[in-house]
Amino acid sequence: MSNSIKEIKTLFEQADKEKLPLLYAEYADDNRAGVVSLISKYKKQEEKLNQERERLEIMRRFERKYADCGYICGIDEVGRGPLAGPVVAGAVILPADCEILYLNDSKQLSEKRREALFDEIMEKAVATGIGMVGPARIDEINILQATYEAMRQAISNLSVAPDILLNDAVTIPQVPIRQIPIIKGDAKSVSIAAASVIAKVTRDRLMVEYEQVLPGYAFASNKGYGSAVHIEALKTLGATPIHRRTFIKNFL
Repeated sequence: MSNSIKEIKTLFEQADKEKLPLLYAEYADDNRAGVVSLISKYKKQEEKLNQERERLEIMRRFERKYADCGYICGIDEVGRGPLAGPVVAGAVILPADCEILYLNDSKQLSEKRREALFDEIMEKAVATGIGMVGPARIDEINILQATYEAMRQAISNLSVAPDILLNDAVTIPQVPIRQIPIIKGDAKSVSIAAASVIAKVTRDRLMVEYEQVLPGYAFASNKGYGSAVHIEALKTLGATPIHRRTFIKNFL
């Protein structure tokens, strides 16, 4: 007597990637619609997973190129453009050939995906570091210099010293470590993508907290960027301590 569709479904759910081809072969001649649908579903999932792994393999090309250099650290920042809040930099050293599925430039990911990836990166990374420079310092030295400062902080906060830095487009001054600037690096390097995710999630969480103490500006949704609600609040409520004075002078 053949297994029920429910039993076959359980077999598929419990199978690892080595066992799946055996199940496909075993039930290839089973014409029940439920079994045919089940096999089709798992084959499509496998195809998508293979495509994702191929995409990640392309994103590892810089990590492969510099593999002999030792610890490779990805660097990225978020928050250059907002009217309020800090600029935040992330630094991440991943183990060689580390697989973190769906890792990508943080701007290409949903909030839910970023949050899940944040936890996975923090769990799997050899080391992570965060750097943060606030509005007063941004006003004092300008956003570009503040970004460099945040990046230097992120590097110094790593528990392991990197041997080479993969940076998203920039060369950071006053850093003696070898640097490789990569244009749109957060979409081309898994290390830079990981850094962009931890920087983005860290900053977004902070802006959500700011809304609790500074209501009215919709910081939780706009993250400090110049949305219509934010600009209107600036005009009616005025600036807060977390606003960048050099960024908001045209709105006040």
